[in-house]
Amino acid sequence: APTAFAPAVQRLAALAQQDGAELVTISAKLEAELVELDEADRVAMMAELGVAESALPRIVRTGYRTLGLITFFTTASRLLQAWTVPRGTTAPKAVGTIHSDFEQKFIRAEVMSVEQLAACGGEGPARAKGVLRTEGKDYVVQDGDVIHVKIGP
Repeated sequence: APTAFAPAVQRLAALAQQDGAELVTISAKLEAELVELDEADRVAMMAELGVAESALPRIVRTGYRTLGLITFFTTASRLLQAWTVPRGTTAPKAVGTIHSDFEQKFIRAEVMSVEQLAACGGEGPARAKGVLRTEGKDYVVQDGDVIHVKIGP
């Protein structure tokens, strides 16, 4: 935030902390300028200003935390698809957001983290390395899980 706004931002931060809330500050001017730049110039400008990332990812992460949401992924061929569910959702309920039949016919889930998927270079190599673990109906989906669901007839 610009220096002129620092006292107001500090007061807002104190109020947010007192209420157990999170405060995300953004510079609309900076964000507007960043959007207009190509990737290389955007990275250079952010580095020059000491800005690690644009405001959008911070807003999304804060919103997810505030709303109690997580993201899990499924793979179809080489496509990774993201799904949003409330924190604490079991695997059958989570995959039920994809299709209600998946929840009703759920048998088990093969699970790994998205970081493990990336490190292995795909689902096939992850499977070959034994990274996938089998989870049942009581499994609580974690943020960043990649789930391959097994359903019955």
